[in-house]
Amino acid sequence: MAALAWLLIPFFAAVGGAIWASWAARNRTTGDVTELAGYARFRDAMEKSHSGSGAL
Repeated sequence: MAALAWLLIPFFAAVGGAIWASWAARNRTTGDVTELAGYARFRDAMEKSHSGSGAL
């Protein structure tokens, strides 16, 4: 029985590692589209605010 326990420890570690690896490698590109759109709006707003100012 003790040998079975020593064999199960690496098995559970491998399963846990596989779960963590699949979580770490998940696709997270959905947030990039909204961030890039927000950055484009920010650039447009900054260009508009500087185009009409004669000071500085």
